[in-house]
Amino acid sequence: MIWLRIAAVNGFLAVTAGAFGAHALKARLTPELLANFETAARYQMYHALALAALFVLGARGASRAVEVAGWGFTLGIVLFCGSLYAYSLGGPKGLVMVTPIGGATLLVGWFALLIAACTGKSA
Repeated sequence: MIWLRIAAVNGFLAVTAGAFGAHALKARLTPELLANFETAARYQMYHALALAALFVLGARGASRAVEVAGWGFTLGIVLFCGSLYAYSLGGPKGLVMVTPIGGATLLVGWFALLIAACTGKSA
């Protein structure tokens, strides 16, 4: 149930961030920074949906792979999306160095999801 809860929170935050970017930030950010912000919101939503899928797989018993995928997605959202949000809103330029680490963490989540989907057992 934890992955469904985390998915719901991230879905809510992604929609909120997308609306905030489209309405409040459009006139305040450069096109490049706005694109970064929109990328963060889009990737957060993609991974919120992936987290919701983990709830279904977890019910099938793929617990270890599901756990790895869930934490990979969650940490990836924080690092990838969080660094893009913060940088877009005026955070230090060095934050962009965190973004690829978050991207790699998201990839770990997707690989673990693949294992969970293929095995239906602990990975």
